[in-house]
This record gives sequence, structure tokens and C-alpha cells, in this order.
Amino acid sequence: MRTRFAPSPTGYLHLGHAYSALTVWNVAADMGGKALLRIEDFDRQRCKPDYEQAIYDDLHWLGLDWPTPVRRISDHLPDYAAVLEDLADRGLLYPCACTRGDIKAAGGKPGWDGIVYPGTCRHRDMADAAPTDALRLNLAAALDEAGPLPAIHEIGPLFSDSHTIDRHELLDQIGDPVLRRKTGDPAYHLVTLHDDAAQGISHVVRGADLWRATFLHVVIQTLMDWPTPIYHHHDLIRDDRGDRLAKIDHSKAIRAYRDEGLTPADIRALVNLG
Repeated sequence: MRTRFAPSPTGYLHLGHAYSALTVWNVAADMGGKALLRIEDFDRQRCKPDYEQAIYDDLHWLGLDWPTPVRRISDHLPDYAAVLEDLADRGLLYPCACTRGDIKAAGGKPGWDGIVYPGTCRHRDMADAAPTDALRLNLAAALDEAGPLPAIHEIGPLFSDSHTIDRHELLDQIGDPVLRRKTGDPAYHLVTLHDDAAQGISHVVRGADLWRATFLHVVIQTLMDWPTPIYHHHDLIRDDRGDRLAKIDHSKAIRAYRDEGLTPADIRALVNLG
């Protein structure tokens, strides 16, 4: 059994990260497995070395350890480029220059993973791709090529048993996801799946906000002949308004609690893992 905690160094870890990390290590311990740390620094504009170091410091302070060296996305960019080239050769990618405003104006509607792309650039050929274009997966074509999809096996209190994937629902609620961003950086839906396969991750432990993304992830795993892990989606730590904690909202950092004199045991108690 191998699982992982894979934060992005785009800000300081908050209580939601503490809950997720502690859950990852608890699940690994309960199953006699191993927990890995992975740094998903695929956003070059927002990732900072100071934030990465803070991840190591905060997790060590919480009493967690992991095998080294730690895998970092930025050390393996040619691997993701090779996957994109393979998908392009199979006719499953297309370039997209649309802005968020363009997508909304074209009738994009809210879905599981944000605004569902309406397919404006789907007619474009990869030969027409510019360096500043995003690259999107043609999900309908991907589903056709993938064929029958494996069921999603879920453990944990939020979801249970196995789940099948409905093609119509997936197209309606996900649309064509970005696999390479306009900056040239590989996107989350590519790097996290590639690295789970590369690291032999058997169990993915992550927040319930990513539950619906699992349906898309199984499609990509099947396309690339990568194994589909067992999933465990845990609940989220929320603020007084019921909103999930997020770095973009400047949620209070773990290090701030430490500076106030709280102990790792206090943090565990705050997230109901004490």
C-alpha cells in the first residue's frame, strides 16, 4: 500500500492541509503502508521556494516523515511533454486560445470542475497550436478510444463501494479539460495522474472536493494504460461560514498557530484528529 500527500507550494499550509496530511499518514499506518510526500510545483507563476521549504517545516513539526528524495513536478517536465505528444499523435488534443470571458460568453455553464468548456476551439488542429495556447483533451474522442472504463473503488466514510462512470454525465459536467496551460505548464489533471502511476500509488487519499474529478481521472488513466488506484475522499475543514479553507482566501497558516504557541497535539485537536 502506497499513498501520498501532494501539496502545491503556492502559499503556506493551513488547517485543511494539516487535516489532509494527517489523514494520509493515518490511513497508511492503519493499512501497514507507506505515505509519500510529493511537491506539485507545476504553476511556475505562483510556486515559491520559500513555500516549498515551509511545507517540509510544517509537516516535520506535525511529526510526519517520508522517504527521500521527494518527487517534484518541475524535475520531470519532459515526462509530461511526452504524454502530451502521445495524446496529440492519437488525435486527442487540440489547442485553445479562449479566455475565461470567451468561455462564459460562448455559453459555458458551471460544472463539477468549474465552468464547462463549450468546445469553441475543438475544430482546431494541433498543427495550428501557438506556444501561448492551452491544450485540451477532446473528452468525447478520449471516451471512444478508452472503451469500457473500470469502476471506481472507494473506501472511507464519505463514499463507499464502487462507482461506474456515466459518459453523458461526464461530458455534461466536465467537458474538455486543460492538460497544458497557456503558460506552457502541465496541468493538474495530467501531472497528478502521471506521478501516481510513476510512484506506484495504490491508494489516493484526498479531499472530497476532488471526488468528481476522479471520474475524469479514470478516463485518462485508462487512455494511458496507467493503473487506477483505490480512492479515499475525506471531509473538508471549513471556516465559520461553512466555506472550505483555501490558500487563495489567505486562510490562517499552520505556522501562525505555531507562532501563537500551539502544539502539534493542539492542531490535531482542532481538526478532530487528536
